[in-house]
Formats: sequence, C-alpha cells, structure tokens
Amino acid sequence: MKITRLSVYQKDLPLRDPYWLSGGRLRFDVLDATFVKLETDAGITGWGEGTPWGHTYVPAHGSGVRAGIETMASAIVGLDPRKVEQVERAMDRCLPGHYYAKQPVDMACWDIMGKAFEMPVADLLGNRRASGTPAASSVSSGEPEYMLSIIDDYRSRGYIAHSAKVGGSDIDKDIARIRYIEAQRRDDEIILYDVNRAWTRREASIVMNAVAELGVTFEQPGETLDDIAAIRQITTSPISIDESLVTLQDATRIAREGLAEVFGIKLNRVGGLTKARRMRDLAIAHGIQMFVMATGGTVMADTEAAQLAQSIPDAFIRACWSCQDMLAVDIAPGSGPRCIDGVITVDESPGLGVTPDENLLGDPSASYP
Repeated sequence: MKITRLSVYQKDLPLRDPYWLSGGRLRFDVLDATFVKLETDAGITGWGEGTPWGHTYVPAHGSGVRAGIETMASAIVGLDPRKVEQVERAMDRCLPGHYYAKQPVDMACWDIMGKAFEMPVADLLGNRRASGTPAASSVSSGEPEYMLSIIDDYRSRGYIAHSAKVGGSDIDKDIARIRYIEAQRRDDEIILYDVNRAWTRREASIVMNAVAELGVTFEQPGETLDDIAAIRQITTSPISIDESLVTLQDATRIAREGLAEVFGIKLNRVGGLTKARRMRDLAIAHGIQMFVMATGGTVMADTEAAQLAQSIPDAFIRACWSCQDMLAVDIAPGSGPRCIDGVITVDESPGLGVTPDENLLGDPSASYP
C-alpha cells in the first residue's frame, strides 16, 4: 500500500465562549485547524487533524502546521502508511522538530492502518479497555464563583473531571480560588489545577505550600523542567507536567528524577500517537498516571486522544479532555465518539472511527503531489 495523495484543509473553529488562559493573561476566541486527508492506491483513506491552541500559548501555530506539511509532503507521498515508524522517520529526517506539524499526518496513518486491519486504533495500540474514559472539562480562569459556575454546567452533563485554570499574578486570589473550588468538590470528582507555566518559583512554592493539606494536583506550575525540579524540592503537592513534556527525552527525565506524578500527554505537541505510545509505556513502567488530550480541535482530535486513553489500563488513566464541547461548529455531524454522561468511549469501528464532512471543510488549500 502506498500514499498517492496528501490533501490539506484549513478551517477556523470559533469557540462558544471566549476562553481565558491561566490568570486571564491570554484570550482565545477561535482556533486555526488543519485537516489532512491521505489517499492510497488500495482505496483506503485516512484523516488527521492538527489544531494548536492559538499561536500565543506554546511554540505552535496553525499556519505552521501547513508550512511543515508542505516541506515534508514529498517525503511522505509514496510511503506505506501502515508502517507508521517509517513515516515518522521520514518526517523527522525531512524536518527535525516541529512535532505539531507531523501529528495530523501520523494520525491519518493510524486511521488507515486501523481500516486496513479492521481494528480500532486503541486495539492497534495494544488493547482497548471495555470501559470509556472520563471526559475532562477545561475551566476558564476568572473569579471563583464564575469558575464554579462553569464546573456546574459541565456537572449537569455528567462530567466528573475538570481542569481549572489558576496562575494569576495575585497569588492570594489563586489560593482563594483553589480553596473555594475544593470546598465544593464532589466525592467522585477529579480536579486538576492548571497553572500553564504562569507562576515564578516563589509564587509556586507559596501557593502550593499554602494548600498542601488539600492534596490537590497542580499542572505545569513552572515554565521549564528545571523550574519544576526546583519547585519539586520545596513542595509536597502532586505535579502534572504537560507543556514541558514534548519529547521522549523529557518523559525520561521526568520519570528518572521524580519531577511529576502525572504525565499530561497532548498529542499535537508530542507529534502524534507513534511518539505518544512510547511515553505511555514509560509512564506505566514508572507508576506515573496520565491525562491524555488534544491541544485543541474537533471531535476528530478528541477521538485520537480517546483512542490512546482507552489503551491505557484503568489504574493509570485519569481523564481525557473533550475540546469538541467548547466549539461552535461541528465538522463531523453524526460521526465519532461523543461525550455521553461525562464519558468518551471508542467502539469497534475500524481506524479512528470518525470522518469529517468534506462539504463542511470546503476545498483543499493544498494537495500533493
């Protein structure tokens, strides 16, 4: 089997409501999504999606995905998409780094492989749990009452996992936010307090030590792995790392040095399923739990994350973010796993199990060859 054509589509994805990153320091209203269609000489087509969370969050942006694919296209067309590591090596040789540009191609390859072998991607990744994965909300930063109102809205839809944004310049307010939300936490809920790198080492130590008795988990409390290593020495709260978890080398350092108890694996950031499954296995080997997430995007991006999440044993998976519920558009009506009663479940459908409506995507912005 060979890839005969690679087509690229661009689509703006407006959010239902304005979204404020930790501490209200960045506002997001629309996401720039890239969709990839791989056609093969066997008549099997695969789809992928790469949607960075804007261009001010981390070093990734929508137009960069498309520029990267243009650079790599000649190295991709003609390869066997079922040989995902061959495709991975070809992309890495052609364009070192830029993992976020490679992820949608990798995703489309896994979709084709699943269809070729008539298996869901989760089974190809090792084993698909019968049970689905708790869906995690993402709670925009704001006043404590406002944040709780968002959590309550998600609760009404069955969500039990929430990522609440903290990390403002007013650390007293952060302490108040955490204590207020924790006082309202339900017994079965998973609440992750996501700092998005906003704290200095001093601010992180003050807030985390001030609420240490609550036993809450903080995500990315510092800018870099070196910052988190320093914070780790003077705090006892559990830590999750996502923004500084980009490469397998990052994952190895985190595990070896005991920097975190949780991996936040964002598939667009790490380069797709081929690279993410190595992080999954490393985490399990070191007793590290995981959140699995798209960086942003539609039901397609959520489905990729759900496939990986459902290949992770129950003891190691915390939740899987659902971004699709934050969007004002749906590019795949009636297709793919949806969040039902707070859970995302992938079924026995071969491949990813989701296909976009090409009429909603419009004409390709580029095709190769």
